Amino acid sequence: MIQEFVDVLVIGAGPSGCVSASYLHKNNVKVKVVEKTKFPRLVVGESLIPRVMDHFAEAELFESLDAMNFEKKLGARFIRGEEICVFDFSKKFGEGWDWTWQVPRADFDNTMAQEVVRKGIDLEFESEVLEVSFEGKKSKTIVKDKDGNLKEIHANFIVDSSGYGRVLPRLLDLDTPSQLDPHSSIFTHVKDINRPEGEEGTQISFDILETEVWLWVIPFSNGNTSLGVVGPTDFINSLSENKDNAEALRNAIQKSDYYIKRFKGTEFLFEPVKLENYSRAVKRMYGDGFALTGNSSEFLDPVFSSGVAFATESGMLAAKLYLKESQGIEVDWEVEFTEYMKRGIAVFTTYVKEWYTGNLQTLFFHQPENPDVKEKICSVLAGYVWNEENPFVKKHDHVIKNMAYLLNMQKEEKENQGS
Repeated sequence: MIQEFVDVLVIGAGPSGCVSASYLHKNNVKVKVVEKTKFPRLVVGESLIPRVMDHFAEAELFESLDAMNFEKKLGARFIRGEEICVFDFSKKFGEGWDWTWQVPRADFDNTMAQEVVRKGIDLEFESEVLEVSFEGKKSKTIVKDKDGNLKEIHANFIVDSSGYGRVLPRLLDLDTPSQLDPHSSIFTHVKDINRPEGEEGTQISFDILETEVWLWVIPFSNGNTSLGVVGPTDFINSLSENKDNAEALRNAIQKSDYYIKRFKGTEFLFEPVKLENYSRAVKRMYGDGFALTGNSSEFLDPVFSSGVAFATESGMLAAKLYLKESQGIEVDWEVEFTEYMKRGIAVFTTYVKEWYTGNLQTLFFHQPENPDVKEKICSVLAGYVWNEENPFVKKHDHVIKNMAYLLNMQKEEKENQGS
């Protein structure tokens, strides 16, 4: 069997893996990336948030991505019947990027992967990890390539960025149930032939069909648009008695007063894909000789587009901590990796939960708007969930619930006075 020796083995060539590998390579670490699929490939997670731009810039991937002219995402719009709430990333609390992209991930991930290859990083597509064993912190990984050949990769450290492949969680029995309620989604792309001119045509939108059910509309610069419906798994399953994903998605579009004219009868570019009970969690995020990054560790919910941001955040952090450790500096992985990532995950988990309770929607659509509150929420939606100068980060576990309660009490009082 062929044997290879590297400093770091990265499993997966998505955003987390590419950021991690590129940063390590920049710092003269010998890296190998193995990716099970052939790129370009279809994957969900097409709406980014500004925090990711910090990572792409630091990993020196930004220029290659920017050259692709992906649709710029300057904020996000939430629709509930005739109520509309728009967040503008340039009007957020604190520092940080004011924009990002909304992207067809097949093209986006392929651009990153090809840039990684151009940098001279060894990236092997269509190579599947079969088994991993550890001796102390050193690992031995058996990989099968596209021709069925086996090789043994020896590494000082593994960064598992395998996403929904969840290689190490599966092989090392690290999976654990998510604390979020079971939700599912169905999505596809359409040729957006009825796209309006200007901002209306390109703005990413979330159309609330019911408190826990919403439609995403993500326009791309290539003229296509991603359409998806998200809701409790039982509701998503009820959209088609025949379990026909195309029928289910069309039925969801029919429920949208705002978008039914634009997308009714529009041809789907591929058979809609269903992601069932998509939330994921793990027992631990690291161990001797490895770290879990991106969706291979935690995935919350697509509603605030946090997936890629957590992927690149954890991928970059794992790379930096490995580099630090390799230089003889002691690293407390529990504090510097797990606790750090869990703080950000906890903030977004609260926002996801309060979205589905309706409390966050109460804040979004309250009139008149409170600009100060909106700026602070906007900073969270932009991904700056570690900035504890923001009270909507620091006090996330109760501030939304308490404010929604007060607003609902005020609304009741006004209604009682008017009756």
